[in-house]
Amino acid sequence: MTPSIDAATDSDTGTGTATGRSAAVSCTRLAYSFGETTAVDGLDLSVGEGEVFGLLGPNGAGKTTAIRCITTLLPVPAGMVHVFGHDTAKEQMSVRRMLGYVPQQLSADSGLTGRENVALFARVFDVPRKERAARVAQALRAVDLTDAADRLANTYSGGMVRRLELAQALVSAPRLLILDEPTIGLDPIARTSVWEHINAVREATGMTVLVTTHYMDEADQYCDRVGLMHRGRIRALGTPEQLREGLGERRRTEGAPATDPLPTLEDVFRDIAGSGLEDQSGGFRDVRSTRRTANRVG
Repeated sequence: MTPSIDAATDSDTGTGTATGRSAAVSCTRLAYSFGETTAVDGLDLSVGEGEVFGLLGPNGAGKTTAIRCITTLLPVPAGMVHVFGHDTAKEQMSVRRMLGYVPQQLSADSGLTGRENVALFARVFDVPRKERAARVAQALRAVDLTDAADRLANTYSGGMVRRLELAQALVSAPRLLILDEPTIGLDPIARTSVWEHINAVREATGMTVLVTTHYMDEADQYCDRVGLMHRGRIRALGTPEQLREGLGERRRTEGAPATDPLPTLEDVFRDIAGSGLEDQSGGFRDVRSTRRTANRVG
């Protein structure tokens, strides 16, 4: 199995951030179980402030459960998860005020206009009344939906729906944006458009982005670092280039010709997950949820 790789920390723990960055998210021995099923098993993870961090892994690896613990949607003991230094167990409201969250399941209301959807989230996130109209307009402009803002969301294309949900998450000006499979079910052009808007906002604001995705090309192109999660733990950690080069070097020490092409991030993914890709593929409810989301945005 490929060892964990990180330029700034002990490779065995999965902790630490990119060099010179303080931690936006810190998980220490994070564990969460559903009955007798362990979803997250002693997860150690640190996401540097201002970076785009990709959390990768097969279905059932524990990614979404970890995300829900970080966003305070699932309760964890004190000391396990901190967001910008705030303990999620003791300071839930402080943590929530710093977050923007785009879940895997759709959150936009098809019976509302784009503007009404974003305005609703502005109220939920307690954006001051006198600032709401301007903040809503700013969020819509950031994702290039100004012209479509007063159309019903049920007239939007899949890519527009995901950008609308991004605007919903951005309206509170979050320091940390969490995206759970943000481009699921989208065609390549729409996927690129969503990422272009994410990066534009990140560059303008310096916010931290934590994203889960099954698209290895996205992780390779857009993430500063990635953590490959399997069976509830981080099994490899580093920049996409470090992980690809690490697997290539190991293969050469095992006798692979030096002329072999550099492994892809998908090769690293498969090397880490191994045979577990089949038995960790999720159950009927996971498949149904994923297909519903893909159908609605497609």
